[in-house]
Amino acid sequence: MCLTVMPLTEKKWFRYMVAIILFLLIVLLLKVNQFILVPLWIFVQTIFLPFVLAGILFYLCRPLVRWLESKKVPKWIAILGAYLAITLFIYLLIRLVGPIINDQLETFVDNLPAMVSTVTEWIKYVQVNRSTFPDFVQEAILNASTELEQRVKNNIGNIANGILGVFGFIGGFVNTIFYLVLVPFILFYMLKDGHRFSPSVTNFFKKSKQDEIKEILKDMDKTISSYIQGQMLVSFIVGALLYVGYLVIGLNYSLVLALFGMLTNVIPFLGPFIAVIPALLVALFQEPIMVLYVAIIMVIAQQIEGNVISPQVMGKTLNIHPLTIIVLILTAGNLVGLLGVIFVIPVYSIVKVLITRIIKIYKINQE
Repeated sequence: MCLTVMPLTEKKWFRYMVAIILFLLIVLLLKVNQFILVPLWIFVQTIFLPFVLAGILFYLCRPLVRWLESKKVPKWIAILGAYLAITLFIYLLIRLVGPIINDQLETFVDNLPAMVSTVTEWIKYVQVNRSTFPDFVQEAILNASTELEQRVKNNIGNIANGILGVFGFIGGFVNTIFYLVLVPFILFYMLKDGHRFSPSVTNFFKKSKQDEIKEILKDMDKTISSYIQGQMLVSFIVGALLYVGYLVIGLNYSLVLALFGMLTNVIPFLGPFIAVIPALLVALFQEPIMVLYVAIIMVIAQQIEGNVISPQVMGKTLNIHPLTIIVLILTAGNLVGLLGVIFVIPVYSIVKVLITRIIKIYKINQE
């Protein structure tokens, strides 16, 4: 009886081990020779934000372009229609909302001295009556004062940097002009040639695998589209709910605070907590009882969003456990910062779709 021995190079565990070793070697070489990646990293940083903004606009405009094309409208006219829709939306936003925001900001500036005076009175009251507080409270106040004084001393040097802020403003203005030119340019070609992306990717694979790759790309596209469109709609509805609630309780700067809540809602999990902080501060200065009203409004809005709006708008496209979301946000926040917190959920969803599809294809091929 003759036994055939499989060569070591054909065993799966050996191939996996070699692949891991090669990957670690590549990582080590890149770490040792980081200077090679500096120009590439600068290039990625330069084009990252314009491509992200163009990508978001692409998924928001694509339904309109496809609808116009279904009505036998030429593609370039459909794209022009999408551009006109964006322009009209921005114009109406500035025309209708701009004056209200301007009035509320002017009121805030006018009331700022009174707010500062109130804070000063609180501090004086604490200093005068500190001896009447329990010992642990006095110790906490002393520690907080010492830490604040130390931080002020450590940041005195930043005042000099503030003098150079004009140059930073000029640089930011130049970047804004750069984005205003580049983003519409990128968006145009995304809308015009977006349908060519999938075939161009599948051509790199064997014909027997191309259908599977197309399905993977289709699922990834659906995930991104559902997340962006759903998140924008959910954030808009949350902002509207907050605005109505703030108007009902008579909170000052209601529109500005509602817009802030709408913008921060794109940050998963942490967004509502960030949004409520300025609203609570404004309520505290306006009337202490308003703090309770603001908290109630925020809880109601988040309950409606979490139990009614999000399930209906976004459905179960992402299907991510809340604990997983918390871990991802904390990890991405520590590694990358705010951008990581914002983008970690869609990136994780794409990777999840990719891995799930690959495992499914692997099981089918094994059978």
